Amino acid sequence: MNKSKSDLAHKTLYCAIFAAMEWNKILDKLNERTANTLMHTLNITYTNIGDGFLEATMPVDARVHQPYGYLHGGASMALAESVGSAASHIFAGKDTKVLGLEFSANHLKTMQSGVVTARAEAVHLGRSTHLWQIRVTDEEGNLISLCKITNIVLSHS
Repeated sequence: MNKSKSDLAHKTLYCAIFAAMEWNKILDKLNERTANTLMHTLNITYTNIGDGFLEATMPVDARVHQPYGYLHGGASMALAESVGSAASHIFAGKDTKVLGLEFSANHLKTMQSGVVTARAEAVHLGRSTHLWQIRVTDEEGNLISLCKITNIVLSHS
């Protein structure tokens, strides 16, 4: 097993052991921290966490529409970046802070109403960088956007 896969497996195992008893507490903390933020404005709610992933939902209504009445790509990106950043924060551990380095998105489908779900899955969890793939899907599981985020992990001093 190469170092990258070994690091990912170790951090995934660490998170699974830690979170097995704490899944709901982690979700509660994440949702508490959205007060007075963009996540609160967009009504983003963290809904599921597990071994190497984090999920959140966002309702699709007029607040997140572009002028033609469809889901704004920037709203999908805000949802995806929120989930990818929060996931890095969880996996980075104590005494660290996480900042975004790069974000990209491909918008493949649109919608006018309903709920979208973003699921961030770890691709690489190194000591200083994390790479996440985030799939934004509709209620039927159709892929709306495919995103990736690279985060830097810094020592919190």
